[in-house]
Amino acid sequence: MISKHNILNIFGENVRKHRRHLNISQEELAHRADLHRTYIGMIERAEKNITLINMEKIANALRVNIEDLLKISNNGNNN
Repeated sequence: MISKHNILNIFGENVRKHRRHLNISQEELAHRADLHRTYIGMIERAEKNITLINMEKIANALRVNIEDLLKISNNGNNN
């Protein structure tokens, strides 16, 4: 699903990219961030409007800055 709110799409794509870079599952990311696995899936699919607190939890779990999860890639997609 793609949200009409581009920021949710960008954030979700970046979470997925960084999670895959670490070679961890959504379940493992959820465990590291103290969130539910289905919530991580909804974030990656841009179905949820995430809170700042949960953004910080995910960034910390991925060992990146929040800013890294909000960046638009140069090639138009974040993969």
